[in-house]
Amino acid sequence: MQFTVISSSKIQWDKNELFIVLVQSKIKITSFLKKLEKLSNNNIKDILKNSNFNGHFGQKVLIRSSNKSFLLLGCGNTNSSYLEYEKLGGIIYSSIKDIGFQNVTIISNLEISSTREKKILPKILFGFELKSYSFLKYKIKSRALKTLKITSLTVSSDHISYLKNEIQINQDIISGIFLTKNLTSEPANFLTPSEFVNQIEDLKKIGIEIDILDEPIMSDLGMNALLGVGKGSKNKSFLAVMKWNGNPKIKSNIAFVGKGVCFDSGGLSLKTGRGMMDMKEDMGGAAIVVGAMKAIAMQKIKTNVIGVVGLVENMPDANAQRPGDIVKSMSGKTIEILNTDAEGRLVLADALYYTNKIYKPKFIIDLATLTGAIISALGNERAGLFSNNEKLSNNIFDIGEETGDLVWKMPLDPNFGKKMLSKIADLKNIGSAEGSAIQAAAFLENFVGKTPWAHLDVAGVVWLNSNTEKHSGGATGWGVKLLFEIAKKNKF
Repeated sequence: MQFTVISSSKIQWDKNELFIVLVQSKIKITSFLKKLEKLSNNNIKDILKNSNFNGHFGQKVLIRSSNKSFLLLGCGNTNSSYLEYEKLGGIIYSSIKDIGFQNVTIISNLEISSTREKKILPKILFGFELKSYSFLKYKIKSRALKTLKITSLTVSSDHISYLKNEIQINQDIISGIFLTKNLTSEPANFLTPSEFVNQIEDLKKIGIEIDILDEPIMSDLGMNALLGVGKGSKNKSFLAVMKWNGNPKIKSNIAFVGKGVCFDSGGLSLKTGRGMMDMKEDMGGAAIVVGAMKAIAMQKIKTNVIGVVGLVENMPDANAQRPGDIVKSMSGKTIEILNTDAEGRLVLADALYYTNKIYKPKFIIDLATLTGAIISALGNERAGLFSNNEKLSNNIFDIGEETGDLVWKMPLDPNFGKKMLSKIADLKNIGSAEGSAIQAAAFLENFVGKTPWAHLDVAGVVWLNSNTEKHSGGATGWGVKLLFEIAKKNKF
């Protein structure tokens, strides 16, 4: 979609397009609205009265003329959080998708400070573009249907240079979010671990260095925990490393690690049919990391960032690992496999240890669709945040509140770690049913040493079946903006 920023004096009123006018609560008939009245040959006061329109947040009324339309959109009292204005952008998109105009101009008639207005507009545009996403790759018939195809969106503003810069930032982040959405939406018969590698290799074009560890390399390194998960699949396993050298003058870096189980049948601890239906999404953590790395590189963030994803498929066949097997991880710790459906933590065990040992980052954040228990605890609203470092934990929480990628701090008491000790090996891959999400995090803590680390259990937030103001159902792209801002601020 093409974005254009113009001053209010440059608006072309004679064009056949939709003009969206932002108004606030207790709407006043300003000189601009009087001009609108003249342009549309409509009595604005009567329209407002008859439609009970008073400018409340998300309220809208359409005013039609012969060759153009004006959509008045309520912004409330304009004291809403900036995140609310992202929702408003989504509301705009949903409101106009059936009107039929290819060209849209957004005009602000808000009686607010210039500083606040210039910050609101990019948020609206971000939500607008976010809501426009749809995954129709395999829905051939839909391509022939009439869908909203906006070729250009013009924004009227007196802060042209500022808004242009913010739009570019938005679009770079959106490109990462849409990549994450695409990856998460792909069916497992297409997005095998090897195809996931191909998608990652494309990031070389934007300056990201890529290292791919195949099964022989991982075997030599002793990554038997990760390799054990993929033993039952005909598809090979990989560990993909993405390196963004945003600040070559320094040696320090930060690291993001993602679980990339491209399909999870449960292995020999086979899931039910219903429990398997959504398991193409079990690579959601890896998809977030890949999307974030793209956004970081597109914006040329001046931070050195390592992205590591373990890519496997968990299937049952004669070669699959069994409940009761013991594997030796890269760390040297042995793990008793009591349930082959607790596979993500095995992938992360080797991925985390490798990342920490080889790259020695300032901190590590891992993301994984790890447990159903976190969904029971937090629903689809927030990811579970577990950490061995309060400062890192607080930073993640605060940035999540800013970006809308919400998290909630969960405990990580030593007693939970004790439940992951095995009688015949160093560790076991499941504990008790009570507090299982916490126990999973406690298991991972064994593989990061003393490095500041946070684990985000994203099982409830990577996919939503229902519509929201900013998403039309399906993959959410949650977490891309969170990791982007963490890398950008690099406060730790």
